[in-house]
Amino acid sequence: MKELRYIKKCHRLAVLIIALMLGVAAQAAVSFTVQAPRQVSAGNKFNVTFVLKNAEGSNFTAPEIAGATKIYGPALSTSYSSSWVNGKSSSSSSQEYTMIYKATHSGRLNVGAATVEVNGRTMRTSPFTIEVTGAGGASSQQRDEDRRSGGVRYNDPMTQSADKAVTGKDIFVRIEMSKPRVFEQQAVVCTIKLYTKYQVSQFMPTQQPSFDGFLIEEIPMQPSLNNVETVNGQQYMVAILKKCLLYPQKSGKLTITSGNYDVNVVQYEQYRTIFGTLQQPVEKSLKVQSNTATVNILPLPEPRPESFTGAVGKFTVETLLKPDQLKTYQAATYTYIIKGMGNIKYLKAPELKMPKEMDVYDPKSTVDAKTVGTDMAGAVTIDYPFIPQFAGTFELPASEFTFFNPETEKYESIPIPGRKFTVAKGEGTPSNHYRIQNMDIRHIATGDLGLKRTPAFMVAGFAYWLWYIVPLLLLAAVLIYYRKQLKLRSDVRLMRNKRASRVAQRRLKQAQKFINAGNSDAFYAETLNSLWGYLSDKLTIPVSELSKDNIEAELEAYGVEQALRERTLALLDKCEYAQYAPELAGHDLQGVWDEAAGVIDSLESVKRKKTESAQ
Repeated sequence: MKELRYIKKCHRLAVLIIALMLGVAAQAAVSFTVQAPRQVSAGNKFNVTFVLKNAEGSNFTAPEIAGATKIYGPALSTSYSSSWVNGKSSSSSSQEYTMIYKATHSGRLNVGAATVEVNGRTMRTSPFTIEVTGAGGASSQQRDEDRRSGGVRYNDPMTQSADKAVTGKDIFVRIEMSKPRVFEQQAVVCTIKLYTKYQVSQFMPTQQPSFDGFLIEEIPMQPSLNNVETVNGQQYMVAILKKCLLYPQKSGKLTITSGNYDVNVVQYEQYRTIFGTLQQPVEKSLKVQSNTATVNILPLPEPRPESFTGAVGKFTVETLLKPDQLKTYQAATYTYIIKGMGNIKYLKAPELKMPKEMDVYDPKSTVDAKTVGTDMAGAVTIDYPFIPQFAGTFELPASEFTFFNPETEKYESIPIPGRKFTVAKGEGTPSNHYRIQNMDIRHIATGDLGLKRTPAFMVAGFAYWLWYIVPLLLLAAVLIYYRKQLKLRSDVRLMRNKRASRVAQRRLKQAQKFINAGNSDAFYAETLNSLWGYLSDKLTIPVSELSKDNIEAELEAYGVEQALRERTLALLDKCEYAQYAPELAGHDLQGVWDEAAGVIDSLESVKRKKTESAQ
């Protein structure tokens, strides 16, 4: 009988876990996508994998591909994963239908949509094309030699058997730099690529490469294994993992450190049957480390012009003054507009020599730039707000904007002509900012100021002795308070009793957060811990020795009425029951929280009555 009850209990628990997992999976997004190479060689085999995520499909139909022969498929593989992070659960599942085709001749293969039925509705993949090239294709004799020698081909699953060790020649990550040397602040493109002969089912960076000494501009990318490249005479599927513009901030040899990655690749277990060789996809987990890459950074030539503020690239400049008619005490703006290609996002505002009769404020920069090719292009607008304080005719002196051109390896200057402008009389008063900037130091007063010496004895005054009396009184008060606290803290039983309610209320606040988050499991666990901890401190009994029997006995000895004792034990039972059978515990979490707070308040009231009767 005991074994039967145990089996039933395990069965109920398993049903609850499966229901929870299915409920979480139902909330995840359902998608139906395809994974395939975008380029293959004529005469080679290639895989096309259709992936259904977060759903269970049926009646899968693969597309017919004109110009290619189906060798095998569909092979179905299913995976499921779940996680619990910060009190929240998440899960995902996938069904993969793998097809193996053989490209018969060069040209373009049009792959239509695959279909699968999910909960009564039909889902389709997007059509796509595959380029079939004549060059790079291997003869059947060469492929047979590869199989016999143990070589792996990215488009031939027969060479990707599960008994083979995956080496660094089969899958690796490479960091590539667009230029071996650049000047300071000159852009260099960094590309991180994944090369693989196997299909990749999971790719997780565990340590990203570091770019010390560079400012980074990410180029948005969507990694996908849709390109084929040849490295050392071998073909690989290639995905661009990361691409960014790097702007070096110092000269010398700068190194991009290697990154670490966890990768799952797909191999095939092969079975010989009377119907031929069958293949079953299996996953293998690997740890992959990328190479390091270095760039030689050349310092900018010396001497640097005084008007050079760090601009590297090629730029143009124009200036504007608004409004056209200026008046005193009214805001105006002098604007630099710098356009071009280079480190435009990191330009410093040029120094503006405005007449002293103007109240000038800090410049404001607005950047509108985007990645174009191997650098950043766009415009930066620098506004210099100012307020004229006097009427008259004024002049902005001529200046120049200097930048370093990496193509010519020289500094180039753009002259900015001076500008005259007239300020008319307006209404208002000088700004506080201007008055503070132009405030003069007053002259020192001279002559007979009528000063007289009045003798006084400090010791005779009451304030003198007060400086001694007050610190002594404060010191005596601190000593009395300190001795009282030492006496109270020496009574361990009293201190645990005093902090019992405070600790319980703090835990109940955490339980309230779980109510708001809708996390019932964490709520019941936190409420139960609060009650056990409170009773342990209140009754001065270690938590490990607490039980419902000695709790009831100690509460009775403490003077707690029977109704309150029963109420306390019933609440403990309810929270424990909710932990192990959450599907039957109900969802009135706020009611349980109010009940726990009420029980603690009632027990605190008993304590106070007992203290009052003792007095």
